[in-house]
Amino acid sequence: MANRFALKVEKKMYRMFCLLVGFGFTISGGVSMIMYLNLLTTGYSYKEYTQFLMTRMECYLFIVGLLLIAIAIYFPSRNKKN
Repeated sequence: MANRFALKVEKKMYRMFCLLVGFGFTISGGVSMIMYLNLLTTGYSYKEYTQFLMTRMECYLFIVGLLLIAIAIYFPSRNKKN
């Protein structure tokens, strides 16, 4: 009985870890993308802005963070009671 409880807690902790790491990545990437919006005031077009974002690694953190959050929230648990 205690072993099952420990296993459930371990899975929930894994999900919580994925959620928090995903949240951190999303915040980091989102802040970087907002910060790079200043390029538009220097004469960059929207096309050049998006091309620039594709070359920056920290902007990919936004997408990775969203995926981690989605996995942590929506990935089904394998614990199904009949």
